[in-house]
Amino acid sequence: YMKAIGVGFATRQVGNRTKPNLIVTMDEQGTVSMKSQSTFKTTEIKFKLNEPFEETTADDRKTTSVVSLENGKLVQKQSWDGKETNIEREIADGKLIAKC
Repeated sequence: YMKAIGVGFATRQVGNRTKPNLIVTMDEQGTVSMKSQSTFKTTEIKFKLNEPFEETTADDRKTTSVVSLENGKLVQKQSWDGKETNIEREIADGKLIAKC
């Protein structure tokens, strides 16, 4: 996946070995925060469901993203430079599962 979206070799190697913690919260105004923490890098995005926002990804891509809640899954759609990708996140058996 990372190679297909243009992530460089060194970043892919680090990313493959990283086990980040993902903290998801929502405030009273409906703003969602997704904070990914690892020994390599910490990133945070804030957004409202179904509203486009600008995102700088952990590999420094500048994307326009939209996150929606579909069938109990957080579905994130990213677009940049004429490319698109989707990331689905869900809780299964007490674990966060992310599919790209």
